[in-house]
Amino acid sequence: MDLSTLSAAELVKRLSSGELTAESCTESFLERIKDRDSSLNSFVSTAESAISAAQAIDERRSTGQAVGALAGLPVAVKDGICTAGIATTAGSRMLEKFVPAFDATMVKQLLSADAVVIGKTNMDEFAMGSSTENSFFGVTKNPWSDQHVPGGSSGGSAACVAADLAPVSIGSDTGGSIRQPAAFCGITGLKPTYGRVSRFGLIAFASSLDQIGPMARSAEDCGLVMNVISGHDSNDSTSAKNDVPDFTQTLNDSLKGLRIGICKEHFGEGLDSEIESAVNESVKVLESLGAETVEISLPHTPYAVATYYVIAPCEASSNLARFDGVRYTHRAATAKDLTEMYCQSRAEGFGEEVKKRIMLGTYALSSGYYDAYYLKASKVRRMIKHDYDSAFEKVDLILGPTTPTTAFKIGEHTQNALAMYLADIYTVSANLAGVPAISIPCGLTSAGMPVGLQLQARSFDEASLLRVAHQFQLQTDWHTRRPNA
Repeated sequence: MDLSTLSAAELVKRLSSGELTAESCTESFLERIKDRDSSLNSFVSTAESAISAAQAIDERRSTGQAVGALAGLPVAVKDGICTAGIATTAGSRMLEKFVPAFDATMVKQLLSADAVVIGKTNMDEFAMGSSTENSFFGVTKNPWSDQHVPGGSSGGSAACVAADLAPVSIGSDTGGSIRQPAAFCGITGLKPTYGRVSRFGLIAFASSLDQIGPMARSAEDCGLVMNVISGHDSNDSTSAKNDVPDFTQTLNDSLKGLRIGICKEHFGEGLDSEIESAVNESVKVLESLGAETVEISLPHTPYAVATYYVIAPCEASSNLARFDGVRYTHRAATAKDLTEMYCQSRAEGFGEEVKKRIMLGTYALSSGYYDAYYLKASKVRRMIKHDYDSAFEKVDLILGPTTPTTAFKIGEHTQNALAMYLADIYTVSANLAGVPAISIPCGLTSAGMPVGLQLQARSFDEASLLRVAHQFQLQTDWHTRRPNA
């Protein structure tokens, strides 16, 4: 039996019935990683404890003890999320040897549900990038074409699912870092509402924007994971106390009467014609299911990228100040005094993109410039949030492409920061507004590269996103397509 072709939901079902053991399931995926990931580079490391954890689950199950909702399911975790006893690098030399003494809350929740963490996935350094070319551990390649990027910053998490090296992975999304790589790699990726999933244990990039979420083949699989990782956490002051529904319970509810807004600002200059065509065909599918569509406007969308690239670097400048070479980070070996040690350690430990964003953020926060940059960006952010509030008075969901182009070639945008940043043009607004958003596969271009469809919803209405995505996936097979198939 080729377990790699099974969905997470099907694996959980077979594990629960006893048709499959946690140990054999874990061994199967670890073997695939060993055999296939050397050319892909989606994993930074695999977990030595995975087999013993799986064996313990099998032992409990065989003796009639209770097991969790995901018992035996292998899960890959982005390397910017802390895992006790497993190195957590955030893709940086600065944290090359950092082994946390604790699990992130979200990881604890997975382990409490008896999921098996099989490894840590590659990422742009400190989540700063849209291509996973900025990792200290090398470039991750797109499983659909080894000449193309998988997207970023959760590129390793997307690539490992697309290549069937893990049924489920966990990513983080600051400006599109779950949805953009999901679109580039032809999988499903959900950015939950800000506050829905605890950020405790996530190595922070921009604290008011970061959010953890699931990446998988299907909306159903993402719903399974969301049931486990959602909920209030007293360790995270931004964690919401909202009730957590069963996200899988309403997947099959009708779409009749659901109003979907087509965002006109997402269909302008720069959008690839094949992507536009695939998205328009997707609209027809949803209309055939009973959904109503209407054109809407998010008028401040043109300012979203500029706003994001002021706010995010400012928060990064503050968050990354803690990496100073004193405690658990890289320390320069030749420094003569404390100041030199700080300077050399940070110069050696951080990559070029991280240094650039720290300097941009520090400048924007400096005396005389705060009002002109950060304060103004914060005001525009509020206007963007107001656009969403107004739109959701008329519609239930907002629809558009996830990205303006399909995956670009490795090295294509490394010398063109603006082109790289514009890869997030349709995704950053959801982070600025704090609303949930999902990317699902909706087509392939003539060159054979995946196309992503983005849906956005009101805060804490992930259930509607997953329901619409699931209904779409029942009618189409894009989410089942495999690279080189």
